[in-house]
Amino acid sequence: MSGNSGNHAESAMKGPHGVIATVDDRERFTAELFDALWSRYRKRVSYVVEYERIVREAGATFVNDHIALRTFACQQPLTGIASISRVFEALGYASAGCYNFPNKHLSAIHFQHANREFPKVFISELRTWELSRPAQQIIQRIVGSHRLAIGVETLAAISNLSAGNAENRQALLDAVVSQFHELPWDASEKDDVTALNDESQYAAWVAVHGYNVNHFTSLINSHGIETLDDIEKTIDALRKAGVPMKAEIEGAAGSKLRQSATEAAVIDVAVRENGQEAVMPWSYAYMELAERGDIVDPETGKPTRFEGFLGPQATHLFEMTKVK
Repeated sequence: MSGNSGNHAESAMKGPHGVIATVDDRERFTAELFDALWSRYRKRVSYVVEYERIVREAGATFVNDHIALRTFACQQPLTGIASISRVFEALGYASAGCYNFPNKHLSAIHFQHANREFPKVFISELRTWELSRPAQQIIQRIVGSHRLAIGVETLAAISNLSAGNAENRQALLDAVVSQFHELPWDASEKDDVTALNDESQYAAWVAVHGYNVNHFTSLINSHGIETLDDIEKTIDALRKAGVPMKAEIEGAAGSKLRQSATEAAVIDVAVRENGQEAVMPWSYAYMELAERGDIVDPETGKPTRFEGFLGPQATHLFEMTKVK
């Protein structure tokens, strides 16, 4: 994605991944998958619409830097990063960085596509065995009804799209999208969710949202206009539009990665209470901002944009979904 024409900005508002230059049907499928995930996310997070308006009216360009997904790491059934990473690996992604968050009992891997216009995918997992025994028991009750893992046949079908095998393509896209949008287990007991939240807000979030996208990310570098060419200006524009923002920016000016975010939207989630279906409000997702600086490529000695993540910064951003 490049350029900052009005037409480009307008098309990006319909789905920021549809304008990515793709080389085959598998890449087109990948762009459509991201736009399908984006469509639900933007409907649920009203702050995104304000960001889109600011970008559109300024004639800037929106590029999605990365999405983030969350999982439970369990043994029976076997769940965790691989529960969903294999979808992206079948679409041409490969692991590019590993991260550890000891205080939050989290591990993470970020994946990158060979086509660098595609967003990075940051997937984390909660090391459930490090939690208290009561929390482990709650999580085991939750994942006990986990649906079957995505089938090898589905992975093979999306992997082979590059060969022009587009039979039942829409049904295939719908099946993959449902892996993220549909809760992978039965709705949790309300008391279990609140008990988990006392120990790990991340655990409670996964319990009620499953594999839904936790956030999309505006790459500040892509804006392409002076009025929005750094993270401070973008935050200021969002605040003036009434969007509640994280109080601090993670990362010093001029560093290789600077990040901030809107506050998280709250939505109603499905739970069970006294054996009956119910709903309750819960923190859902936010929009992240990322400004990337240059580093020296150790192989070439030339400056190149930093494309990784920094553990201490990500630690603070995990807190954006904390229930207030």
